[in-house]
Amino acid sequence: MGYEAVARKLGQRKMVVLDGAIGSEMIRRTKRWIRNGIESSPQVIREIHRDYIKAGADVITTDTFQIARHTFLNFFHGMDQMRVVGFPGLENRAAELAREAVRLALEARREAGADERVAVAGSISPLNHPFRCDLAPDPGQALEEHAETARTLANAGVDLILLESMNSLSEAGAALKAAKGTGLPVWVSLVPNGRGQTLGGDSLDDFARTIDDLEPDAVLLNFAPPEHIRRALDTLVKTTDRPVGAYSLIGRYAPPSWKMDFYPLFVDCEKTTPGSYADMAAGWARAGARIIGGCCGTTPEHVRAVANAFDGGAGR
Repeated sequence: MGYEAVARKLGQRKMVVLDGAIGSEMIRRTKRWIRNGIESSPQVIREIHRDYIKAGADVITTDTFQIARHTFLNFFHGMDQMRVVGFPGLENRAAELAREAVRLALEARREAGADERVAVAGSISPLNHPFRCDLAPDPGQALEEHAETARTLANAGVDLILLESMNSLSEAGAALKAAKGTGLPVWVSLVPNGRGQTLGGDSLDDFARTIDDLEPDAVLLNFAPPEHIRRALDTLVKTTDRPVGAYSLIGRYAPPSWKMDFYPLFVDCEKTTPGSYADMAAGWARAGARIIGGCCGTTPEHVRAVANAFDGGAGR
């Protein structure tokens, strides 16, 4: 429903504003993180979505990062053991949570009166931890499992699929093929390592050219420090004619959750304020980014600063 407005902006070469973090924002507001907050604090998830829309986001992202059957199965020896010792119905829980997450995003958009101008993106992450590219599944498994998640999100009503934090070319390619099977627009975002490669060691040139052949609707960078994003943008804009985007993390990772000591932008360790984040975003735009939002650690105020910087966003 809302993707037509986003596609129109991209076609006019206007800036599209993506939302910011949900996980770290949930922790900031509630001090806890249980099943992505979907079960424990659904009203807060709705509030976060609404706040991003009010801040000027053209796209809000479902709270489904790492919500997949594989996520639950990783805790067991296999499906047989999960059925014996796991909570009844656990094999279907990921799909149930994903549908609920989409419902919360759609409700938030409707409550904000933004059905015609804001798109809801269904988030799909790597099957294993995004920082553990060494655990990337073989392409056949990735294709099958990502197809299941993509179908669930599409049937629940998302406007596009956002493949987030892809750390290897093989899984990103399989996930993209799976997502395109829904018939929805698909954006794919990768994690750069700051040395001209994905986190998994694939060259950004190879990634961009190979993914480009699979015809994504946009190629983005995320889940990396600001300077890694900036370096990788130069490569992406030279190797693809598709819309390019960026959304950086500004937090430090302390398992199992993101801590609120934001990533130091300057040598004197100043926190990354909304204003300083918008300044970085302006640099990404000059480098060719046409979709900009925030990753872990960012808040609605960071997104508001970005939207204001480009005099755009659905909330304006």
